[in-house]
Amino acid sequence: MAARADVIITAGLRPELFAGRGVLSNSRTLVFAALVVLILAGFGFRATGLSSEGLSEDELNKLNAVADYRANGLTGANGEHPMLMKSLQAATIIIAEKWNNSSFVASRPGSRIAPETALRLPGAIFGALSTLLIFLIVSELFGVEVALIASALWAFDPTAIGFSRVAKEDTFLLFFFLLANVFWLRGQRVAESTDQNPNKYYWATAASYGAMVASKYVPHLFAISICYYWMFQQLPETRWRLGKKRLLVFFAIMGLVFLILSPTILLPETWQQMGLFAGGKRISHDGYEFMNQLYPQRLGDWLRGIPVYFYFVFTAVKLPLLTVLGFLAGLVLLFRRRLGDGRYFILFWFMLWVVTFCFSGGKFTRYYTTVLPAVLITSALGIQWAGRWLASRIAGFNYAPAALAVIVIAGSVISAVQAAPHFRLFTNSIGGGTQWAGYYFPHDEFYDASMRDLITEIAARARPGARVASESPSLAGYYAERAQRPDLVCISLSDPEALKPLEVGDFVIIARGRRYFSNDAIITALNDRATPIVELKLDAVPSAKVYQLDPSSLSIVTQSKN
Repeated sequence: MAARADVIITAGLRPELFAGRGVLSNSRTLVFAALVVLILAGFGFRATGLSSEGLSEDELNKLNAVADYRANGLTGANGEHPMLMKSLQAATIIIAEKWNNSSFVASRPGSRIAPETALRLPGAIFGALSTLLIFLIVSELFGVEVALIASALWAFDPTAIGFSRVAKEDTFLLFFFLLANVFWLRGQRVAESTDQNPNKYYWATAASYGAMVASKYVPHLFAISICYYWMFQQLPETRWRLGKKRLLVFFAIMGLVFLILSPTILLPETWQQMGLFAGGKRISHDGYEFMNQLYPQRLGDWLRGIPVYFYFVFTAVKLPLLTVLGFLAGLVLLFRRRLGDGRYFILFWFMLWVVTFCFSGGKFTRYYTTVLPAVLITSALGIQWAGRWLASRIAGFNYAPAALAVIVIAGSVISAVQAAPHFRLFTNSIGGGTQWAGYYFPHDEFYDASMRDLITEIAARARPGARVASESPSLAGYYAERAQRPDLVCISLSDPEALKPLEVGDFVIIARGRRYFSNDAIITALNDRATPIVELKLDAVPSAKVYQLDPSSLSIVTQSKN
C-alpha cells in the first residue's frame, strides 16, 4: 500500500526524469500557474453575464428565503433545503445592495449588480474553485498529468459551467464532497507512506462532509468514501485504519459542523417543510418532458417515472464530442488493473451515484452535477491513454499525449464560447447540435430563462388588472413587480378554477419546459390553432410564446381546460 501511494503522488511529475531540484521546482511552478489560469478562466465563463437570463421559480424561492431571513431572522423558509447556500447568497445580495447604493454606481448606472447576478455569484465562485479540488483528488489517484486534463475539462465544459450558473444547491454539494475527499485521500497517503499522524485529515474530512450535508440533504454521497476505505481493510498490511473511537469522533465533528452551518434544522417549521417535500407535496407539477414525451416526475414512481437511461442520454448529447469519446475509452480502462487502486474510487463513485439517482422516478439534469467530475476524470484517463498509444506507434511523436489533450480541451473551450451565455442549451453533434437544443431536457435547458423578458413585453401591453396565466405564477408576479405592474394578476395555467375568470385581453404564457399532463391539452390547442403576439428565443432557440386572448383563443382555452 505504501508503495502504491508513493507511485500515485509522483506519477504525473515523474521527478526521476528531471536533472535536479530546480527543474522539478520549475515544473511545480508551471503546474501552479496552469491551475491559476484554469480557475480564473473557469470563473470568467461562469460569472460573465450571470443576469443574461431571468430567474427560475426555484431560484426565486432562494431569493424569497434570503429576504425572509433578513426580515425575521432564522426561519424555516425554503426549509426542505439546508441553509449554507442561502447564507452565502444573503451575503452577496447585501454586498450587491451596498454597491448599488454607493456614489460610484450613482454616477455610473451601468455598473449596478442585478439581483440575478448577486444570487448566482456564490455558485459561480464555488464551481470555479472545484477546478482545484478535482486536480488535488486526481493527482492523488492518477498523477498530475491526468489531474491537469480533468481540471481543464471541468473548467471549460459547457455543462459544468451551466450547472454553476444557477442558484441551486448541487454546486455546493459537489464542492464539499470534493473537498472532503481531498482530505480523505491525503489522509490515506499519510497513513500508508509516512509516520505522521493522519488525524487532522480525518477531522477535516468530517468537517467537509458536515458542510456538504449543510448544502443539500444528500448524505449518502459519504458512502463513496466509506466503500473505498473498507475495500482496503481486509488487507493485513493496511495502515489506513480509523477504528471505532475515531469513527465516533468523525461523525460527531460532521454533525457539529452541520449544525453550525445549518442551524435552521432545529426549527419545527423546517421539519414540516422537509416532510412535505419528502411526501411529494412541494412538487408543483405533475410531469417532466423528456425527448418530447411526458413522464411522471415523483421520486416514488421509480421505474414508472422518468426512464433509467435519462442520464445516459444526457452524457451522450450534453458533453463535447471529444470528451464523450475520451470517456468511452477511459471507462474501459477503469476495469484494468494496470490503472492502479485509484480506479476503485471512481468506480464506487459511479456505482453509488447510479443506484441513487438513475432508478428513482424523479430526475432533473442538475443532479448530474455530482457525477460529472467522475465522467470528466474518466475522460481524462482515456485521453491520456490515447495520447500515449499514439506516441508509441508514431515515431518521433513524443508530444502526442500533450497534443491530444490540448485538442480535446480546445474543443471544450470552443463549445463553451459558442454556447455562452446559455450554456445549458449546449447540444453536441451526437444530439443534433443547436437545431436540437431544447429537445431532450427542456425543463432544465430553459429553466424559466425568458420569464423576465416575457413579463416586460406583457407589462407594456396589458390593461390594468389583466390576468397572466403561466406555469410559474409566483415568478411572473415577481417580475411584474419589477416592471412596475403590481396590478397584473398572475395565475397558474394548470389550475382550472383560476382560469375561469379569463377574458378577452388577458394573457397566456407558453414556456418551453413547462409542459405537463395538466396543461398539455391547452398548450397543444394554442400551438395548433392560435397565433402568439410575442415569440422569444435564447439566441437562435425558441423558448417561449405569449398569447393575448381574443374571442377565438379564449374559446380554445375554455374548451381545453375542461
